Amino acid sequence: MPQTARLPAVRYTGNTAPLCHARRVHTPRAVTAMNYEATPHDRPAERKAAPLGSPEFAEHDDHARLGYEQLGPEHTLHGVGDEDRRLRRRNIIFLLIAAAVVLCVWLAVHHGQKSSFDADPNLQAPTVTVIVPGRTSMAGTINATGALAARHEMPVGSVGDGGQITAVLVNAGQWVRRGQLLATIDRSVAQQQLANQQAQIEVAAADARLAQANLDRAEKLVDRGFISKANIDQLIATRDAANGRVRVAQAMRGEMAAKLHRLDILAPADGLVLERDVEPGQVVGGASGVLFRIAENGAMELRAKLSEAELAQLTIGEPADVTPVGAAGKFTGTIWQLAPMIDATSRQGMARIALPYAPGLRPGGFASAVLRSGSVVATQLPESALQADSRGSFVYVIGAKNRAERRPVKLGMITDGGVAVTGGLVGNERVVLRAGAFLSEGETVNPKIVGADKS
Repeated sequence: MPQTARLPAVRYTGNTAPLCHARRVHTPRAVTAMNYEATPHDRPAERKAAPLGSPEFAEHDDHARLGYEQLGPEHTLHGVGDEDRRLRRRNIIFLLIAAAVVLCVWLAVHHGQKSSFDADPNLQAPTVTVIVPGRTSMAGTINATGALAARHEMPVGSVGDGGQITAVLVNAGQWVRRGQLLATIDRSVAQQQLANQQAQIEVAAADARLAQANLDRAEKLVDRGFISKANIDQLIATRDAANGRVRVAQAMRGEMAAKLHRLDILAPADGLVLERDVEPGQVVGGASGVLFRIAENGAMELRAKLSEAELAQLTIGEPADVTPVGAAGKFTGTIWQLAPMIDATSRQGMARIALPYAPGLRPGGFASAVLRSGSVVATQLPESALQADSRGSFVYVIGAKNRAERRPVKLGMITDGGVAVTGGLVGNERVVLRAGAFLSEGETVNPKIVGADKS
């Protein structure tokens, strides 16, 4: 049979198709190290590589060297891995192109965001709520507390020589009239003294009548010369002395009658009995203290203690709303007196609010009051906008370039709608409404206006 050149043994893991195109030589047959016959028209046979170092591999290797020497280096299988390398290069190129596209998109997106922040720095600043307060007319109010009491409390006691109480005719809570009998004291001794004094008057009157009769008889004897002028003068003096003793006795009787009358304890004025501190059988006198307390005309008042600054804002005649503790409603009164002096210890003064009688007003009770202190035109801010530290009260105002600026303010009256700012603001500023405690001076913010100018 014709023989073919044996090709060198090749360790190849890729496509074996190029092996089919090995050039045929003059030898009739060529067997490779992979045990198949390569001809231009034959398909690749089943590959079965010989193990390295085996006799078959050595035999194949010898035949391969023989064929290489006969064919020369130009006929070797130099194109076996070209196709795989081209595929790998193509895949790498596709991956690089895709990575470049993704990188370009990322750079474009982030570059646009950076540009927008650079164009508007406020997008990075915190958002704060601001208000333009304007100026408005506010009715000032002052809140106060105090005790209820009778506007004019009248203590009633025994003003006479005293004695034992025989009857008490009124109780606490009753209305009385002026001169009404409240209680009586035993008057048996005083009545006897009055009768005695009445008898003394009668004795003095008899002496006076006798002296007058003696004078009349003497005057008739003067013309006859039986009685001298000196005797007549003596009789006149005797008559006058007798008449004087009558008047003295009458005066003493009046005194005794007055003492007897003072044994009756009477109401000094119309009013409401607030307290009764006497019982029948009790011995009383001038030093016994208060037996009854009466509120004149039943008028009440609230005695509210206020600071010096608050007192300075009030005027007599201003209305006030008083709410006793536990009461369902409120009572309207007026300021009728402001203390002319300030307590040196507490630095407070008293405002007395007159109240008409009402069953719900009980002296000694506790009550709160809302006093009206006039009206002012000023800037009004809620308490959330106000800040305070060791340097005083202040607010944050948003100025140029949206920067927070500290603005000292002077506070006025406090109302239900807020606090009056009497100094430091004009009204057209942008004032931080909330979160002022978290800002610092000069900080850039993004303001959001929620209020409107009220002026």
